[in-house]
Amino acid sequence: MIFEIIQIITEQVNNYLDEIGLEKTVVPENVAFLESQNETVSGNLDDRVALTLINLDEEATLKNFPNHAIENAKTIYKNSVINLNLYLLFSANRTVYINSLNDISKIIAFFQGKKLFTQANTIYNRSNVAMTNIDNFKFSVELYTPTFEELNYIWGTLGGKQLPSALYKVSMIQIERNVIQGEGQLISKVKGVTKTSKQS
Repeated sequence: MIFEIIQIITEQVNNYLDEIGLEKTVVPENVAFLESQNETVSGNLDDRVALTLINLDEEATLKNFPNHAIENAKTIYKNSVINLNLYLLFSANRTVYINSLNDISKIIAFFQGKKLFTQANTIYNRSNVAMTNIDNFKFSVELYTPTFEELNYIWGTLGGKQLPSALYKVSMIQIERNVIQGEGQLISKVKGVTKTSKQS
């Protein structure tokens, strides 16, 4: 689901840039490859805005929720769903610095206007074979502001020069394999005698 979410966000932002008369510059790519010797990869980042997954974490508050459903008069038990938060970095590597600032500004404006993404309010390329497994989805996107120390660490880890950028937290992506861990019969009747206290 991580790939699909990044694809949806890429398409949505590019469509917005196109609507306001700018180039579709956003590409899902690892900005750490900007200084790569591989010209195919680094060339893909020329005059573009890279959308890079830099971290993910599990939403701890939902970690231990039980996961079971009733199907055909049986209770189906599965492992708990994993709820992830993704941290996505938009890095503008435009040949003209002003264009980099403009792209980042417009990307921030886009997410200011649309924070919640669902199957109903989101248009994406459903004909893409890689997107055929998407059913219903719901996630939110909010600006995440790292400290100067965190920002320095991020760019140090990515191993390149610092670019005009914006970091976003995407919540919550659900990951679940359809693997049944157990089955149980539904409790339809309770047998036994109810004891009543003696009246004094």
